[in-house]
Amino acid sequence: MTPADLATRLGIPSGPLFFPVTAYGPDGSVDLDAYRTHVRRGVEAGAAAVFACCGTGEFHALTPEEFETCVRAAVQETAGRVPVVAGAGYGTALAVRYARLAEAAGADGLLAMPPYLVIAGQEGLLRHYREVAAATALPVIVYQRDNALFTPETVVELARTDGIIGFKDGLGDLDLLQRIISAVRTEVPGDFLYFNGLPTAEQTQLAYRGIGVTLYSSAVFCFAPEIALAFHTAHRTGDDATAHRLLDGFYRPFVELRAQGRGYAVALVKAGVRMGGLDVGEVRPPLHEPTEDHVKQLARIIERGHALLDEDK
Repeated sequence: MTPADLATRLGIPSGPLFFPVTAYGPDGSVDLDAYRTHVRRGVEAGAAAVFACCGTGEFHALTPEEFETCVRAAVQETAGRVPVVAGAGYGTALAVRYARLAEAAGADGLLAMPPYLVIAGQEGLLRHYREVAAATALPVIVYQRDNALFTPETVVELARTDGIIGFKDGLGDLDLLQRIISAVRTEVPGDFLYFNGLPTAEQTQLAYRGIGVTLYSSAVFCFAPEIALAFHTAHRTGDDATAHRLLDGFYRPFVELRAQGRGYAVALVKAGVRMGGLDVGEVRPPLHEPTEDHVKQLARIIERGHALLDEDK
């Protein structure tokens, strides 16, 4: 899939962008059967793309061998119905290795995660992502968050780099993002994709839509696809009344619960998937499981979200 092809397919999504969790068995090893089922169900539920082994998929916890196996399984389960984008990260050498493993496994693109630990200057960040982009023929989306923060000038240079087709924002500074979008629009001809990559992105998506960013991650799609699809449809069609009802009754309570534990952006999602009847195991260290009370609260929030959908019927 060429960068233009991937950009076209992701630029007008017919459904949410799906970030599956990685399933583990009782002994902590990857449970490939459960993972395949999770990916397949997501595609059948209406996902527009599968972002395999990214943040929600615990990229940080996977060995290179596990990573390649999971990406290959995601590619096989989607069977070309939707694109598969794989994570790639750590230092430059490892990020290049993960990029090449993803390409060998049949992925359609890469989500380039922040480099490991170091706080680099703009020159170093630009060199890092250019080397990742040059390592394979896969189109690359650069993920801004944590220690990978960019000036508008640097994003212009990223947008000029062969193979880099998009920018995912996990920072939440809309003033900066608007200046980035304006600078790229002014300086670089052609289309460049932008994504809202904040945790539980639906919570902030109406604000992102206001500056022209229509693509967003949906971790909620992992465990409550009907709710995520209803929000996505409302967002896409401008049905703000429905969007507000879901934000008030489901997303805000979920985000408030998520804020009660570090790592809950992944751990709560996995708990939600298990509630739906698919045993995807626990999170790997250094993440930890939600408390019993928080799991019960999550169940009530999901129940309330489905009740809101029933009100529309």
